[in-house]
Amino acid sequence: MTTETAHIQGDTPTLRLFSLLEVIAQKDECLSLQGLVEETGLPKPTLHRMLQQLESAGIIQKDGDEKHYSSGIRLRKLAEHLLLNSTMHSARRTILENLRAEVGESCNLTALSGGEIIYLDRAETEAPLRFHLHAGSRVPIHCSATGKLFLAHMSKPQRNRLLKHAPLTQYTVSTITDPLELERNIDEAKIHGFAIDDEEFLPGLVCIAVLIPSASGQSNLGLAIQAPVIRVTPDDAIKFLPALQRAAKALARLEVE
Repeated sequence: MTTETAHIQGDTPTLRLFSLLEVIAQKDECLSLQGLVEETGLPKPTLHRMLQQLESAGIIQKDGDEKHYSSGIRLRKLAEHLLLNSTMHSARRTILENLRAEVGESCNLTALSGGEIIYLDRAETEAPLRFHLHAGSRVPIHCSATGKLFLAHMSKPQRNRLLKHAPLTQYTVSTITDPLELERNIDEAKIHGFAIDDEEFLPGLVCIAVLIPSASGQSNLGLAIQAPVIRVTPDDAIKFLPALQRAAKALARLEVE
């Protein structure tokens, strides 16, 4: 019997369901009923009943083949709300505002949500020319600097599954819609540790981003600096990298304190 099995079998019904969710959430792939039986050691009828309960509540969902399970909309919304309303908000906000003061441009804290990037917080530049985006705003993953970084740190099968259901919609003349070109951008982001959005989502907007380091090795938080291209070109944006990396490390320390 695995540790996961003992934990799931030894708790109340509610916590057993929560423990099963933890097993599903830890995987970067959709799991079949048989796969979950092998993962947890639970009897198939018991596991099937638990999955039905979670699916009926919108907490998990079946994949397109109706045989595999993954996190549902309700669970993803819960995760977003936890991040948006974290008790660490004030500390994070201070770091964002300090970074904004240092570089003079708008700074964003972002997370991955399905096939989109969600803004968790933003410190707006005081310069008169700015792009107004607020906490809760969403950007498609393929035309976001942090989106490319999240894609770069996924396994190949996980990335393929996500992009299969996230169309490469063209938002500007610079949006990358060719899968091979996007893959090259993703590879470069992984090699260099940062990514740039060169007017790919909004005309005139340049962005540079890094991921916030995670002790688990798999980060779901990104930090980015945005600026109008008339003030900051993509080449200019690289000068922000040291400040961006220092702020990312400061945010990472909050996660373990």
